[in-house]
Amino acid sequence: MAPLPNAEFVRSSLQLYRYLLRCCRQLPEESVRQHYRHAVRQSFKVHADEDDPERIQQIIKRAIEDADWVMNK
Repeated sequence: MAPLPNAEFVRSSLQLYRYLLRCCRQLPEESVRQHYRHAVRQSFKVHADEDDPERIQQIIKRAIEDADWVMNK
C-alpha cells in the first residue's frame, strides 16, 4: 500500500518530488518532517542530471517503497 493515494501515477522526477514532499506533510513531528524534506531535496539535487529512463524509473520505484516504509514506521 502506498503512503498516499495516486503513487501509481508518479512517472517523472518532478512528480516524484512533489509526491514525496506531500508524504512529508503526513509525518507527525515537525523535526521529522524537516529531516525527510531535507533528505528529499538533497536526493533530488543528487539525481537531477540523471537521463537514463530505466534508471529514473528504478529511482522512482525505490523512493515510493522507501516512503511507504517511513510512513508505516
